[in-house]
Amino acid sequence: MAESSNDFETATLAAGCFWCVEAVFDDLKGVEDVVSGYSGGHTENPTYRQVCDGNTGHAEVAEIKFDSNVISFKDILRVFFSVHDPTTMNRQGNDIGTQYRSAIYTYSPEQKRAAETSRQLFQDRLNAAGFGRITTEIADAPTFYYAEEYHQQYLAKNPAGYCGLGGTGVSCPVSVNA
Repeated sequence: MAESSNDFETATLAAGCFWCVEAVFDDLKGVEDVVSGYSGGHTENPTYRQVCDGNTGHAEVAEIKFDSNVISFKDILRVFFSVHDPTTMNRQGNDIGTQYRSAIYTYSPEQKRAAETSRQLFQDRLNAAGFGRITTEIADAPTFYYAEEYHQQYLAKNPAGYCGLGGTGVSCPVSVNA
């Protein structure tokens, strides 16, 4: 564990249903905490029902706290791009709607540059594999709103729960050395 809180960073990512995103990142070495929530919209303190209605502008997101001495933001991005299909607009698996869009909300100019670079590197790979354009939104981190308690660690509590993440089958080239 890091000795200084300066070693911890936050990543807020949208890649479809937050249950799935939370479960993927919760298992990574160096990730200290992952919570489900809503971000990127205009409604303050939205509820799940409001977000599902599609009128809040929010995406389902996972807020990830990680030790940058153990796992880099670039490696977080590599996993992010590899586990979902960022070429599908507002959809992952059977989950359809603006709340299921692909997004990276950044907390520093360095994170924004890394996100933009990783998106372009992955786009090059996807082009070679015959996929379309990446639709992933990259923006400064807006306010994060915690999802209701029953959404937290949902797949850990409900192992047979639905997860629509499937990825493209194309590996993302982003790494510590990218």
